[in-house]
Order: sequence, then structure tokens, then C-alpha cells
Amino acid sequence: MNSREEINLDEISIYGILRNLALNFWLVLLAAAGAWFLVTGVKEMSWTPRYTSSAVMAVNSRGTGNDAYSSLSLTSQMAGIFSEVFSSNVLKDRIAQSLGQEEVEAEISAAVVTETNLITLSVTAGDPRQAYMVLQAAIDNYDTVSDYLFSNAVLRMVQEPDIPFAPSNPLRIDRIRTLAAAGAGAAVCACIALLSVMRFTVQTRTGARRNLDGRILETLPFEKKYKTLRERFSRRKKGILITSPLVGMGFAESVEKLAAQLEHHMTRRGQKVLLVSSVAENEGKSSVAANLALALAERGRRVILMDADMKKPAIWRLFDCRDEGAELLDYLEGKAKLEEILQEREDLTVVLQRDSVKNSSRHMDSPAFKELLGKLRTDWDYVILDSSPMAFTSDAEFLLKEADAAVLVVRQDWSDVRAVNEAADAIRQSGADLVGFVLNAFRGGRSAFRHGYGYYGYGKYRQKQGEEV
Repeated sequence: MNSREEINLDEISIYGILRNLALNFWLVLLAAAGAWFLVTGVKEMSWTPRYTSSAVMAVNSRGTGNDAYSSLSLTSQMAGIFSEVFSSNVLKDRIAQSLGQEEVEAEISAAVVTETNLITLSVTAGDPRQAYMVLQAAIDNYDTVSDYLFSNAVLRMVQEPDIPFAPSNPLRIDRIRTLAAAGAGAAVCACIALLSVMRFTVQTRTGARRNLDGRILETLPFEKKYKTLRERFSRRKKGILITSPLVGMGFAESVEKLAAQLEHHMTRRGQKVLLVSSVAENEGKSSVAANLALALAERGRRVILMDADMKKPAIWRLFDCRDEGAELLDYLEGKAKLEEILQEREDLTVVLQRDSVKNSSRHMDSPAFKELLGKLRTDWDYVILDSSPMAFTSDAEFLLKEADAAVLVVRQDWSDVRAVNEAADAIRQSGADLVGFVLNAFRGGRSAFRHGYGYYGYGKYRQKQGEEV
């Protein structure tokens, strides 16, 4: 994974870290739940339930009117000796014989109640029935062991043996599970935050100016794609276009400023064909290309927007163009004429491509495509090419040979800075004029854990048409 070699605080977006935590909160919950169940499983596997049956007996004198010894100290002494009798191996052997067992699989204990003549007799075993039977057998057989020691003392039952219904050693792990879950969740949060900081992406405008090898043209603020629940669940979804009354003023103004800068730059140099690309998918290059074309058209220029991303075409989605008219591929294969692939949308002329093309590079480098651009140069003021991302296909390389200028769209906290600069160098080496970078969706970029780093996650790009532009 790409990471920073040097961390500058002004290049770190706190909002981005918080957004990464929010977007990946399911990982935090998963880690917490995993720790919870792990502790529960380990404890339950190592826990053996034990059941305790108890009885209370009093030490009384034999053959006298008193219920207890006259001296409390002597009574306590006798009770202590009785407790030793109950814990003796001799009594355990008698109990085993009476139960028909080789040995007593239980723990017998006797404790004297302080400053009384009472003895609490307890038997703990792995089975409640076994605990009760051993205790009853101990009471029935203790006199055979103690008679020769105490001829003038006898035990009187105060509390009959009880049958245990619940373990005497309950599994108390609530606190441990809570601490484990909280610790695991906190550790994952720390890892997400650390990875967000260490990733060498454009997170702030200061970082962009410092690390990107080129001019920053404009910063486009994040614009929410779906304004209402109806739009979110609608089958016919349109993209973010400045012609929509629902688009924010900040976004529209930023696009207008970008269009003014590019028009000034290209007019001074006599340039007409502008390529709009990015390093990775989902950085918003298609949205930038479409809105830039619309802004130039609003300035009274004759603009044509061509979807030259034949791997994952998206312009038709932005303008909600379904199966209407011929496509770019039809013209390149000689199945349609130029006027048949030109469509008017939002005061703009567009050339669409709806289906993904496997051998798209062959068409981008074909004489038919070069001829098409030659015709468009003659009849339009500007030709905007929406190119495929540069890191995953060679289509952009062939388009750069025909383009006069290019801009790179860089989404906040998305692609590695080094990959962006490598793409910029490739544009310059092709002979095209790299006008600069457009910082897109500036707010808190989506997390790399969910969408992939700049060079990763593009396998699906070759397999299906995309949803995000």
C-alpha cells in the first residue's frame, strides 16, 4: 500500500478521517462483534459448570437438656473437628461405598459459622444430582466416623440439603466481553485513521499545491448526486449537470471559472481538442467533461462532447440518453454517417457510446477516428473528449496523440499522488499540453478501504458499464 514518506499536518484532512471512519464503521462493528463472540466462545469452551448442594447442622450435646454445649468456645472447637471429619478421606470412602462408586467425584467442604455451633456442609460436583446425593450420603455416614471421637456430641439438622438448580460458578463475562469489544473497535478506528493519514493522496488544497506536479486550475466542491429519495430510487437517473436547477451555486460557479480559464488558455494557443481524463475510475472525469462542455456552450461557443471512453462509457447516463441514435462505434466501423451520430442535448452536441467495447484501443488508433476528429475541428470551436482513466488502459495514450490539450481530474483522497504525477508526465511526453489539474468532489473523499486505491479495483471497469462518473 502506498503511504507518505513525510507527513505534514496541513496535508491531512480531519474531515476526511472522520468520513472514512463513518464509511467504514461496519468494520468497527465487525471487529467489536468478532471480539465479543471470540471471548464468549473461549470462555464457554473453558468453563465447566459446577453445582453445589448445602446443608446447615448444629453441634448439640448428647443426652442432656441443653441443645448446645454450655461453653461457646468448646462448641466452636467441636464444630471445627466435625468439619474435619466431613473433609476426611475415611468419610469419602464410606460415601463411595454407599453410592456404589469407586470414588467420590465431588468436593466436600465444611465450614464453621463464626461464634456459633453451626456447621455449613457443602458438596460441589459437575452434576446437581451427584452433588445432592453425595451430601445426603455424607450426612448419613458421618456418625460412623465420628462416634469414636465424640460420644457426648451429636449433629442436629438445621437446614435440609437443597437440590441446586443453577451452577454455583456462573459464567460472568459481560465485563470482559464489553472491554474486548470496545478495545477491538478502538483498534480498528485507530487503524483506519492511521491509514487515512499515511495514504499519499490529495486530501487538502495545500497538499495538492505542494505535491502535484502542475497547475491547479480549479477546485470543484462535492455535489450530492441525488437530492431526494425519489431521485435515488428512480430508474431513470441523470447526472450532476450545471443546467439542472437543483445543482448548488458553488458547484456551478466553480465550473464556470474552470471553463473561463480553459477557454482563455486554449484560445491564446489556437487549441480546439481538449482531453479530460483521470488516473483511476470514479474520480468524476465524465461529470467534469460534461459540465465543462455545457459551460463553454453557455458562453456562446460551438462545443461537441464526445464519449471516447469506450471501456466504460458514461456520458449517455449523464444526459439520460437511452437507445437513441447511432453510436461512436457505428461510425468507426462504417455503419453510420457523421450526422447520424451527432445528437443535441442541453444546447450541446454530443457523440455517445453506450456499450463497452473490448478492443477499444484499436478504434482509438484507427484512421476513421483521426478523420472524425479532423472534421470536428473544422466545424466546432471546441471538442471535449471524455477519455478512459490513464492507469488502466492505453486508450488515453492514443487520444493524446490527437488532442491539443489535456486536464487531469483528481478526486479528493482517491488516487496516489505519485500515480497522478506519473500520468501528468505521460501527457507531457505525448506532446499534448497539460493545462493543469481539476480537484474534484472536495469535501471528504470516500475511503480507499471501500473503493480501492488508485491502481486497484479497475478489473470491473473492463467487465461492465459504470454507475459513477
